Amino acid sequence: MANDLESLDFFLGEELVENPYPYFDELRGKCPVHREPHHKVLMVTGYDEGVQVLQDPENFSSCISVTGPFPGFPVPIEGADDVPALIEQHRASLPFSDQLPTMDPPLHTDHRALLMKLITPKRLKENEEWIWGITDQLLDKLFEGGKGEFIGEFAGPLALLVIADLLGVPEDDHADFVRNLNRSAGGTIGGTSGESLAHTPLEFLYGKFTTYIEDRRKEPRGDVLTGLAQATFPDGSTPEVIDVVRVAANLFSAGQETTVRLVSTAGKLIAEDPELQATLRAEPERIGNFIEEVLRTESPIKGDFRLAKTDTTVGGVEVPAGATLMVVNGAANRDPRHFPDPETFDIGRSNARHHIAFGRGPHTCPGAPLARAEAKIAIQRLLARTTSITVDESSHGPADARKYRYLPTFILRGLAFLNLEFTPVESGSEA
Repeated sequence: MANDLESLDFFLGEELVENPYPYFDELRGKCPVHREPHHKVLMVTGYDEGVQVLQDPENFSSCISVTGPFPGFPVPIEGADDVPALIEQHRASLPFSDQLPTMDPPLHTDHRALLMKLITPKRLKENEEWIWGITDQLLDKLFEGGKGEFIGEFAGPLALLVIADLLGVPEDDHADFVRNLNRSAGGTIGGTSGESLAHTPLEFLYGKFTTYIEDRRKEPRGDVLTGLAQATFPDGSTPEVIDVVRVAANLFSAGQETTVRLVSTAGKLIAEDPELQATLRAEPERIGNFIEEVLRTESPIKGDFRLAKTDTTVGGVEVPAGATLMVVNGAANRDPRHFPDPETFDIGRSNARHHIAFGRGPHTCPGAPLARAEAKIAIQRLLARTTSITVDESSHGPADARKYRYLPTFILRGLAFLNLEFTPVESGSEA
């Protein structure tokens, strides 16, 4: 079948949703920078080539980072004489143009600096201390009855509530956030059906944070939201309310998705492998590198798009101005030139953390430390509070015939749902 893989449509077809890795391997085998035939996207599947693109904002714009070839650029752009001018002329009409991932320097530099004032080491430490408590609260509910849906009942609410706490959302509003945002996790971003993008979560976040920021600017309260309202750009100027709102909304939408996929994939791997589970339960100090290997082998974001601003080369391949590229994290992280025996899941892999699951360069995920801490705590508490975690065979079938449903999107890599069974430790005997 390998010879037929490229005839499949990675972006709008369903065939590669469950397992895209043979497709990635075939593309990389032809060339680490290879133009797929259906939408003319240059697929960057090599590790070194991917890092090169992500670290070069001078030659590659992030204006289409979230959407890639859909809905496409408003005017013909590949081969155009002045691509940077066309980008600036049409930027406002591109989807998610007000969000951090699609911004280019110098605007991106200023807005990212604003975000980094919100996730300082001190604030992250305070947030991490809170994660322990909320993790146990959610596990209490998950363990009731001995089984549960791991994503909707645990990973989703955990990621959402952790970011809510980080940004200082009042506890009285937490339930409202869970109600409005947890059900939208996965959304239709990058949906293979070609449906329009879902804006409802952003509309909810914009409304909430506009109220918060306006209120704190009028009446400072000495809380986290007040710090958010009073944050300034690097030059000392005060952002418009909408600028602050966009930064907060971006942290919610991007941070939640990545962490939900990471935690749920980690849960699946542990449930499927009793030996791995026993090792991590006995040696919790290895959970950190386990998380890095999860990120490497099952990157929560399949890839990130760039638009070439100039005629350039990547890995020796000519890239014309205006070309759409997809840096395929899920392929680069399995490049055998950088990760020997890449298909093997190895919690002892010495360079596991070299992965680009969180990107690289100026758009490296600013919430990466938060996602790592959250996943590590979630898995540590899950293992410490159980003696056994197994896959619910009534939902996913027996071990020799497992069935999992993955999100039908070319952007996200993750399960739609995951039903697990648990044997909690007896009260008072937790390790």
